[in-house]
Amino acid sequence: MKIDRDVQAKLLQRLADEYPQPVEALELGRDIDPELLDPTIAYLEEYGLVDATFIGSLNMGSPLLEAKITARGIDFLADDGGLGAVLAVVTVKLHDDTLRQLIEARIMASELSPPDKKKFVDQLRELPGETTKHLVLKLVDVGLENWHKALPLLQNMMGPNPPV
Repeated sequence: MKIDRDVQAKLLQRLADEYPQPVEALELGRDIDPELLDPTIAYLEEYGLVDATFIGSLNMGSPLLEAKITARGIDFLADDGGLGAVLAVVTVKLHDDTLRQLIEARIMASELSPPDKKKFVDQLRELPGETTKHLVLKLVDVGLENWHKALPLLQNMMGPNPPV
């Protein structure tokens, strides 16, 4: 089957226009190649973009009865990713102490002389929370400026089977 993105877009938009009501196959199939309707709807259903009702078993070539767009389908059509994008935001919170410990561990692992290590660690421990936060942002900036050094790590983490 040829995947026709225009047909997919047309079907999803038609279903979105009728949301939350399902659309009967005869109505949905207007202006769509009849050979593409059932396979395209089945494909979109497998991705969770539509809910479809087929007469009998789909693998027996059973025809589509009706289809309805899902919330995920509506979000797919949205320019901003919809509500799913908002809900999928991950917030990472690190306490000042944790940030200090991370920086301190790097200082201690560095090639600085022991007196210099002690001096930096002591100064780090005296920093107020806002200054620590500012320092961390600056360290992140430096890290991003040297992204090419982090690229192998990213490739490893996002390789063929990225962790979930």
